[in-house]
Amino acid sequence: MDRRAVELYWMQDFKKLFVWQKAHALSLGVHRATSRMRRSELFSLRSQTFRAAMSISANIAEGRRQATDKQFGRFLGYALNSASELEHHLIVARDLGAIGSNEFNALAGETIRVRKMLFALIRRLSSAAQSPNIDPNVQAGTKPPAGPPIAPGR
Repeated sequence: MDRRAVELYWMQDFKKLFVWQKAHALSLGVHRATSRMRRSELFSLRSQTFRAAMSISANIAEGRRQATDKQFGRFLGYALNSASELEHHLIVARDLGAIGSNEFNALAGETIRVRKMLFALIRRLSSAAQSPNIDPNVQAGTKPPAGPPIAPGR
């Protein structure tokens, strides 16, 4: 595999990003919590909460497929915004009694952790853009595949 193919492989494999893994787990937890919201007046909150949670990991995945770190960073910003939206919906769900305090604390805590990870990754991508000697694979939280080094020009 030539160097460009290796770079594209790592640039596109969102499942290797720890932040995506955490966001995916968060969306599953939110799904479990919102599926217990049965009252009809909570339907909109249930839908918006789940959509916000799904949007975090979906934007990470979509952004990882972009051609540049700048474009990837833009999608991470969308994911960051969705994490803030999710936290708001969780607060409303707690205040309406749709989810309990323990469940709220766990989900809100994970949401905040994911948001911090997104912010750090956005900041690292911005630093990498300003320092071209930094390996973008390391900045994006991945490692290149094991194997012999690829000779330049191939």
